[in-house]
Amino acid sequence: MDIHRAPYHNTAKLCINSNPFNSSVLHFCILCMTKHCPIVLLCESSLPILQRRDDSGRLSVCSKLCYAIGGAPYQITGSALGFFLQIYLLDVAQLDPFYASIILFVGRAWDAVTDPTVGFLVSRSRWTRCGRMMPWILISTPFAVLTYFLIWYVPPVEQWKVLWYLIFYCLFQSLQTCFHVPYSALTMFISMDQKERDSATAYRMTVEVLGTVVGTAIQGQIVGGAIAPCLPGDLDVLDNSNTTLLGSDVNISHISLDETKRAYLIASAVICVMYVLCAAVLFLGVREQEGTEPMSFFEGMRMVMGYGPYVKLVMGFLFTSLAFMLLEGNFALFISYTMGFRNDFQNILLVIMLSGTLSIPFWQWFLTRFGKKTAVYIGITWAVPFMILIVCIESSLIVAYVVSVAAGVSVAAAFLLPWSMLPDVVDDFKVKNPDSSGHEAIFYSFYVFFTKFASGISLGISTLSLDFAGFVTRGCSQPDAVNLTLKVLVSAAPVVLIFLGLLIFKTYPIDEERRQGNRKLLQEMRDSNQDSDTELGSVV
Repeated sequence: MDIHRAPYHNTAKLCINSNPFNSSVLHFCILCMTKHCPIVLLCESSLPILQRRDDSGRLSVCSKLCYAIGGAPYQITGSALGFFLQIYLLDVAQLDPFYASIILFVGRAWDAVTDPTVGFLVSRSRWTRCGRMMPWILISTPFAVLTYFLIWYVPPVEQWKVLWYLIFYCLFQSLQTCFHVPYSALTMFISMDQKERDSATAYRMTVEVLGTVVGTAIQGQIVGGAIAPCLPGDLDVLDNSNTTLLGSDVNISHISLDETKRAYLIASAVICVMYVLCAAVLFLGVREQEGTEPMSFFEGMRMVMGYGPYVKLVMGFLFTSLAFMLLEGNFALFISYTMGFRNDFQNILLVIMLSGTLSIPFWQWFLTRFGKKTAVYIGITWAVPFMILIVCIESSLIVAYVVSVAAGVSVAAAFLLPWSMLPDVVDDFKVKNPDSSGHEAIFYSFYVFFTKFASGISLGISTLSLDFAGFVTRGCSQPDAVNLTLKVLVSAAPVVLIFLGLLIFKTYPIDEERRQGNRKLLQEMRDSNQDSDTELGSVV
């Protein structure tokens, strides 16, 4: 390599020399020559060696925010579908509860099946200039947006309604899986430092809970201004064929129902725009670090599903997630019909999400100060007394808001803790299996699989239960059996599931001492692998 001498005074000169080992690579070298210092030569090709420890360590606040914003689309659409799809299918699309339950269950079950499939495909993906995970996120976004919009469109042909919603609901769930599984696995590729990953996860959970607030607010406030009207009168009158008695009400209902349909389409369009913007911020603002070559999917599945700490973690959160999904899927119906606050349910749901958003920083501090297992016990059980309270007292709007605030605190813990504890299990697996590599997507895809499968079961069973209880579509009041069923679905069943999940967490073996030990061991492993590079950097 030629060195061009500079005059003997303070100056800096930029020269471009070819790499003697690879003529296609150019080196940008800075020659700094002063009378007080020797020549300092710094080549761009050596910068990655010198900076590798920083690149795999600390993340900037901007990177964490961009990473966190990428999680918002999943939660924005998830909250809108979770809180409003059931009531939309029953009261706006006017489907029979039996068919609505089939759509909800099959859609979520199909979504669950696609998770391991996408996990397999992601784990076998080749590294590109954009990374391994980012191409999945980029390509799936426009198609997911289109199918999401069509879910909220009521087709004009009555006999095609069930097939329409089933097809587009399944398509959207599949496409969003192509977004969410790579995004979830991206946690392991934004930094090698456990503290930085936990910090990025806290950012992500804050934005995701904020995403649920945004999704609930957009869907609730836009749709709330054009609520689908109920058919007034006695339950027996609803089945009466006397059109003279109901004629005027039915005409008014049809006019208002069209406005409600338009409101749902407007809300879905706004959410679609936000989906695209968040995906763009993630793609442009996060640099994915190149990982190791992936292991065989079936070998990885065998190792992952046979790994005790992972199975216990997933099973514990499976029960607690099922509890909160039952609450989420039926709370709007419970508030509208059992409590009688049909015109206030969207505001109550918004309070839950706002409370959850404000609680995320507290839970991040709590799990750092007292440990993650302690945070699980306290955070998940916090909502139990309030779940019992809301079904044991007379309907009161003030009590409903108080319970909503308390429930939001537990929702925040339920959001944050699984994604904060999964990286610990992956690290523990790496320590126990140092020769394995490329298994991160399998861990995340199977966790998402089980939680989505639980969601499908909860939605299917709850809607089918309402059908058996005699739910009246668009009725202003419901039979006592329906009100009792809603009380069980938002209180008794979630409480039992929460306690079952906590019993499983008692056997979860990764405590704070083991987690810190794994962190030190992994750092030593990374340091030993970087020794040669560090020596080369020092020589340069």
